[in-house]
Amino acid sequence: MLVRDPEIRELKREWFGKDEATDVLSFPGGETLVGPRQLGDIVISLDTARRAAREFGTTLERELALYLAHGLLHLLGHDHQNRRDARAMEKLERKLLGHAGMLSRSEDVR
Repeated sequence: MLVRDPEIRELKREWFGKDEATDVLSFPGGETLVGPRQLGDIVISLDTARRAAREFGTTLERELALYLAHGLLHLLGHDHQNRRDARAMEKLERKLLGHAGMLSRSEDVR
């Protein structure tokens, strides 16, 4: 889902207890006993993506691809709460995208 900053801020406040806008949120789907499982939902802030595209000198489409790859990896169970996990997740972002991902910009990876 693509939303504006006020909507993603409300979701982050409601589900994560943090009153701030963010770039992307992932909400895992429910478990199913039979058949394919829905991974979940990814919510991306278009406002944040536009600002980041300008800041990093890239296109909106490329920025959205970064957020989508990052959110998908969260739905698959990856996280970046510590440096080791952040580096591993960044490698997966690179593999998915064919170039550096969101975490390559993060101090968590360095």
